[in-house]
Amino acid sequence: MNRETTQESCTQPTPLQLGDRTFRSRLFVGTGKYSDAETMNAALEASGCEVVTIAIRRVDLKAGENLLTQLDRDRYFLLPNTAGCFNAEDAIRVCHLSRELGLGDWVKLEVLGDKKTLLPDPVGTLEACKTLVDEGFKVLVYSSDDPVLALRLQDAGATSVMPAGSPIGSGQGVLNPNSLSIIIEQLDVPVIIDAGVGTASDVTIAMELGAEGVLLNTGIAAAKDPIAMAHAMRHGLEAGWFAARAGRIPRRRYALASSPTEGVIGE
Repeated sequence: MNRETTQESCTQPTPLQLGDRTFRSRLFVGTGKYSDAETMNAALEASGCEVVTIAIRRVDLKAGENLLTQLDRDRYFLLPNTAGCFNAEDAIRVCHLSRELGLGDWVKLEVLGDKKTLLPDPVGTLEACKTLVDEGFKVLVYSSDDPVLALRLQDAGATSVMPAGSPIGSGQGVLNPNSLSIIIEQLDVPVIIDAGVGTASDVTIAMELGAEGVLLNTGIAAAKDPIAMAHAMRHGLEAGWFAARAGRIPRRRYALASSPTEGVIGE
């Protein structure tokens, strides 16, 4: 491969294959918490994302102007989610509603177990995943960073497993890189790190672990300058993707001179 071809192939990450779809961007962005629709759309554009998530339970379907009408559906792939559901039955019902609204069979499944921590309920999540897959849904599953649960969700037919970096909206970044790296190593389906991202370096760390992508919302929407932060998240993801494939130097206890110490003039 010549230098020109190599440089061309390194201008951006390769596309993400997810189920039967291919996406150029590996950054998935939510649509909640923005001050207004104009800011939301500007931030989405700055992020370079193609997939945006929508909390169906929080869309005012009776209003003429709502979140569904404020997004360019020719530009973005809308991924309905079940945010706010605390049992499998409610989550499945929301997915049925999403399908009836014409949003298709792709869903981001969230079954939460606690209103304070917003951590996922592993039992309810697995139950809902099995049912939705049997009903023909393509299920991207928000989960804890438990490697055993991740394998169970893959076995249940999940299109993607999306373990949390840290609690939703906490901004703590990747708290348990060891468990996440085990999940990434063990699974055959794409692993997308979801939740807890506070800044661009968190996205970079997630991608350096080998994740196929990152999903975030609050880190952009609640930033002082959401548009600038969206730019940062986009570049942070690209940096992490390349770094994961570049082969970093090993960590050492002591220094290693970057200049040769042998053959120096005057020795």
